[in-house]
Amino acid sequence: MLFDTHVHVNAEQFNEDLEEVIERAKEAGVNNMVVVGFDRPTIKRAMELVETYDFMYAAVGWHPVDAIDMTEDDLQWIEELSNHPKVVAIGEMGLDYHWDKSPKDIQKEVFRKQIRLAKKVGLPIIIHNREATADIVNILKEEEASSVGGIMHCFSGSAETALECVDMNFYISLGGPVTFKNAKKPKEVAAAVPLDRLLIETDCPYLAPHPFRGKRNEPSYVKLVAEQIAEIKQLSIEEVSKTTTENAKKLFGIN
Repeated sequence: MLFDTHVHVNAEQFNEDLEEVIERAKEAGVNNMVVVGFDRPTIKRAMELVETYDFMYAAVGWHPVDAIDMTEDDLQWIEELSNHPKVVAIGEMGLDYHWDKSPKDIQKEVFRKQIRLAKKVGLPIIIHNREATADIVNILKEEEASSVGGIMHCFSGSAETALECVDMNFYISLGGPVTFKNAKKPKEVAAAVPLDRLLIETDCPYLAPHPFRGKRNEPSYVKLVAEQIAEIKQLSIEEVSKTTTENAKKLFGIN
């Protein structure tokens, strides 16, 4: 019983063999996944998928790298989609200072608008953070995002920051990097964060876990993430799978 809380099976990398990918996920014990849309094409595809597959849910939002492209019409469209029974979160949203396509001030404005939208529609948020931790934490506090809570997706910060985010009503989601031999921080985070505030994800097709690092990631590999967390926490894989699934269902309001 595994819940992959962040997949991009709506990406073109899965156009050729999606059915096989889904079959492998089911064989690995993946019962649910959240398909994340972050611009017009990926949101449209996410919505098509959740209409087709009963075990898929959608998150709809706008990626910070493309913040400069987002219009008021896009924001309105995301709000309309948030009424769909299978849309369970707004995002991914946040800040990305690695790429310079969208100026920081525009990224921050689009981030704030999406937090306000999530509060308006009563859905949790999914946070993308790349090299912008201090600004993200400050904006979450200023916008009182704790009222909706959400996920620090593919968390790469320190254990100290993770616990600060937990205090703000956020779950910490770990992906492939926690399995990397040299990944000190994610392993420390896995050890420090209580199991009832942890989630697991693949972020497929990106960030495949060891031993598939550098290859296309897919939802079945989320089991490797769960196994690594179980090893770090000295728990059974069953307990990690069960609790992270319960955490996800509670956050997303899935019965």
